[in-house]
Amino acid sequence: MNPTATRQRRFFTTVALIAIGGPVAVASAQTARWPEQKAQAWYAQQPWLVGSNYVPRSAINQLEMWQAATFDPAQIDQELGWAESMGMNTMRVFLHDLPWEEDAAGFRKRIDEFLATASRHHIRPLLVLFDSCWDPLPHLGPQHPPTPGVHNSGWVQSPGAAALADERQYPRLKAYVQGVVGAFAKDDRVLAWDVWNEPGADNLGSYPRQELKGKAARVTALLPQVFAWAREAGSTQPLTSGVWAVDTSPDGADLGPLQQIQLRESDIVTFHNYTWPEHFRRQVSWLKKYNRPVICTEYMARSVGSTFDTVLPIAKQERVGAMNWGFVAGRTQTYLPWDSWQHPYVLDQPSVWFHEVLRNDGTPYRPAEVELIRQLTGKQ
Repeated sequence: MNPTATRQRRFFTTVALIAIGGPVAVASAQTARWPEQKAQAWYAQQPWLVGSNYVPRSAINQLEMWQAATFDPAQIDQELGWAESMGMNTMRVFLHDLPWEEDAAGFRKRIDEFLATASRHHIRPLLVLFDSCWDPLPHLGPQHPPTPGVHNSGWVQSPGAAALADERQYPRLKAYVQGVVGAFAKDDRVLAWDVWNEPGADNLGSYPRQELKGKAARVTALLPQVFAWAREAGSTQPLTSGVWAVDTSPDGADLGPLQQIQLRESDIVTFHNYTWPEHFRRQVSWLKKYNRPVICTEYMARSVGSTFDTVLPIAKQERVGAMNWGFVAGRTQTYLPWDSWQHPYVLDQPSVWFHEVLRNDGTPYRPAEVELIRQLTGKQ
């Protein structure tokens, strides 16, 4: 999601010294992850999973997608219809803790409405609970307009820096996780739960001054407990957190503490890869050694070597699920490249779109890509 998040890692040897306190007690036997056999049996029942990371074109971030004033079910219905028409059967969708704090019942109702719409279009989403990328200072209410020429200029973290730094807020975070997961724990419309996107990402290329000091150490201590909270809520769907920042590793031997936790705790293995197809294939190879289903939950950045043409056929051959970043161009502006943070594309547009499948009117950015997706998913 974030270039600094996917290229920079820090190693912490004193993580165990951070005191998290009562609300994040050590996981018990009831929070054990799925055995390998159960995970493989679950995956055998799934179709080949293909989709996108999804936010409506009218939303700059998760809050604008989910807040009552800007939630747009008609637009979601239209866009998921476009996805269905090309054979997509899943979407990765980000939630946020603040709408739950403000109005849990209302947020739960909107999630239910979203799931009903997705189900009508034969799409089972992967729901994301927390996210360490981009703006660490989220707030409810109206969101600022997109910064001209800048990629993902309004995306926000969950939890924000203030909540992550304040252990007194951890019971609220636990209530959010268990409230959302508990409400849909036995709901077949939910494919799986992604408990934390790119945990500990430092965002040095976008928000270095606002970022929480010592953030990665806190996340490293908290991440296993978030898995435990979700399991205590009775989820019948698998839990995961996508391994990131190792997309060019030849064998996965150089994993940092957070990546090790992700692989240790996840029922199914998910990962991000935004580089050349040979690195994608290599990463799939070493991740399969964990003897669990493997799904790529972020890929496809055309100008840095990750494309539908090269990656999606490999994913199908390996029976690896594939969810590209970005579906329809809109207020996130993620069709602009990461380097737009240093060089905004105001006067000129990039020669090649970075992310996104469709223009904001639903027409393909590149028709051959949509035809390829239809062909590989059997929609033709």
